Amino acid sequence: MGVIDRVLGSPGAVSALGQAAQGVAEVFVPSATRRMELSAEAQMSALRQLGEEYQHPALSGFDRVINGLNRLPRPFLAFGTLGLFVYAMVDPVGFAARMVGLNAVPEPLWWLLGAIVAFYFGARETHYFRSRPVMAPLAPGAAAMEENAALDDWRAGGLGA
Repeated sequence: MGVIDRVLGSPGAVSALGQAAQGVAEVFVPSATRRMELSAEAQMSALRQLGEEYQHPALSGFDRVINGLNRLPRPFLAFGTLGLFVYAMVDPVGFAARMVGLNAVPEPLWWLLGAIVAFYFGARETHYFRSRPVMAPLAPGAAAMEENAALDDWRAGGLGA
């Protein structure tokens, strides 16, 4: 470094030369750190915008009707199944005639019905899975950790020592 100091004159000149070289290098090879910073800023901006759209949803009468209709399939399926048992006890002949009619439904139609029901409940479960609150992980050594007497003894050297 002594030769460079003598040629350039002072430590400030060496620093300026290093910064100039870095600036020239970034013209040819962009800074990966700056690229990650810009990407993170863009992503956070997009998330903020998306969050603002759903901050205060205004529910119109139509929205309330649709939300009410979305709550009907599960009770209809549950009470409808119980109703079939009651119907079978009250009118066994009529129940048997309708079951023969169901037996005439082609198998691909049953597969279609199964897919519709599975996708309905799967989408519903996915919605609730995605909208559940995210729990922050505990920091190591946090006070919220459970007490473990065996682990405390082992750390103290009480077991197997």
